[in-house]
Amino acid sequence: MSVTLSGNGAGSRRELPVLLIAAVFAALEGYDLASYGVTIPSLLESDLNVTKQSAGYVGSLLAIGMLVGASLCALLIRKVGSRRLLLGGAGLFSIGMLVCAVAHTFGLFGLARTVVGLGVGIVLPTLTAYIADLSAPERRTRNVGAMMAGYAGGALLAALLASFLLPEASWRWIYGAGALPAIVLLPLAIRVLPESPYTPATTKLTTQRGDVGGLRSLFGSGVWLPTLLFWAISFCGLMLVFGISTWLPTIMQAAGYSLGSSLLQAAAMWVGAAVGMVAGGRLAGRLGIKPVVVTSFLAGAAALLLMTLKPPLPLLFVLMFVSGLGFIGSQVLTNAFIVTRYPDHLRGPAIGWALSVGRFGAIVGPSMGGAILSSSLGVSWNFYLFAIPGVVGALLAACVPLIGAGRPVSGQHDAPGAPEAARANA
Repeated sequence: MSVTLSGNGAGSRRELPVLLIAAVFAALEGYDLASYGVTIPSLLESDLNVTKQSAGYVGSLLAIGMLVGASLCALLIRKVGSRRLLLGGAGLFSIGMLVCAVAHTFGLFGLARTVVGLGVGIVLPTLTAYIADLSAPERRTRNVGAMMAGYAGGALLAALLASFLLPEASWRWIYGAGALPAIVLLPLAIRVLPESPYTPATTKLTTQRGDVGGLRSLFGSGVWLPTLLFWAISFCGLMLVFGISTWLPTIMQAAGYSLGSSLLQAAAMWVGAAVGMVAGGRLAGRLGIKPVVVTSFLAGAAALLLMTLKPPLPLLFVLMFVSGLGFIGSQVLTNAFIVTRYPDHLRGPAIGWALSVGRFGAIVGPSMGGAILSSSLGVSWNFYLFAIPGVVGALLAACVPLIGAGRPVSGQHDAPGAPEAARANA
């Protein structure tokens, strides 16, 4: 059964439960990703013989798994369906978290984090495309932003739970807590989540022979420039998200703050991210998403640069809030930017390939942070170097050509064979 989420009628009655379940999926993703950054200080002191350099490598392994997962999403989302792909990816990252909780070597832990990355890499673009598929055009940005606030909420929960448990309790509890909710969520999702209107049966007529994962269409006339720009923006955005979220508590400890204070600063960053996602989605509906994305990147870069001045602790928490609103919020809003700028049958491949290419930035970010912390450079260099891709991301977003508010860049009509209900709301 498929349904289109709209502001009235049957779609309105189905909107809340679908968005809530999608937000919980996003929360599990955010928790799973943030759990590594908040446990690195404890892992460095554990019996797993972890060094800052090896911790950076494992952070990059997670991103490699996400790269593969996002590529699989781009290739498979219109072949197997977004709902099925979503459920499979969630099962994968839950298994990976469980193995992390019981791993007794850092090699096994790293392998499990790669599996977590594979699952999250599948789920993140799939979930974004799925909610966009179900949403009426005028509500897509709002619904994607609201759903992805769950991502920030999950990451915030990881930081708060770590600040409460660590260092007294074992870091293993953080990973075990990330695996358990799937026991309830997956059966519930199977019962409640509807099929996307754009199933393999409804989109097969738009698939060209030799168009692997929609790549030929994504580089067609009128589309190739936004495609390249979105790939580059995702690279910058994910370098920031993964570099900062992986190393922030460790960076702040190196700057002289206690573990508890550092974890609370990370929590402030994720609160800012949640506010940025929800408020940014609503602002984008009024002002257009492009200026919101540009402003978010610039705000995050400015916050990082101001942190190098060693401000008083209350102001530092404000800057952490703004950095989360800027960098993490900007990446999520970039995803919303992508799914509103392509025709319906290309939405899934577009977000999948953009996040796949962006994962190279997610690989570079944690490794770069680890290299800086292991070098003789001062702590401030982490803020300087991560501010640069923030400025570059803003400039690239400013260059994305607009065709008209809310309209896709090419292929203005729905895929042939799409359900009449979907076509009426697109």
